[in-house]
Amino acid sequence: MATRSTSMKSSPVCRTIQINGKQHYLWRAVDQDGEVVDVYLQAKRDGTSAKRFFRRLVRSSGTELRKIVTDKLGSYGVAHRELIPDTIHSNEQYENNRAEQSHEATRVRERGMCGAAFRRFKSVRQAQRFLGAHAAVSNLFNLGRHKVGAQHYRDLRMNAFADCSRAVV
Repeated sequence: MATRSTSMKSSPVCRTIQINGKQHYLWRAVDQDGEVVDVYLQAKRDGTSAKRFFRRLVRSSGTELRKIVTDKLGSYGVAHRELIPDTIHSNEQYENNRAEQSHEATRVRERGMCGAAFRRFKSVRQAQRFLGAHAAVSNLFNLGRHKVGAQHYRDLRMNAFADCSRAVV
């Protein structure tokens, strides 16, 4: 994961996942660089759940949150007012696109699992473990190809593969 500055902009977003025929909510926070900060799976989408996720977000970020960008779900406002009232909260349309795009890998996996009963998430614990590991690997290989030259990009890729092989072994 990239080193973060003393303050950070985060975009938490919630979407649904079916696990054993029951609807669960996937909460995901993405920082200003597009890296996944936290992934959390819960059965509800109310104010208590939002507060629980915001507490995890503040704890895992380790820095002062400068701005929170969310969709228009009302429970985000409750959590913001009670836990981090001095942080800027924005829910303007299209501003949370970075967080919405971070869900795309999960959507692709779910589409591939449709019709195959043995390939879906079978428990909340299994889904939480997979999505957390997937976020870490995704962050490792999310290099911003358009921002660097070809040789520097190759060096970054080699370092990412070396880090991955050290972590797996």
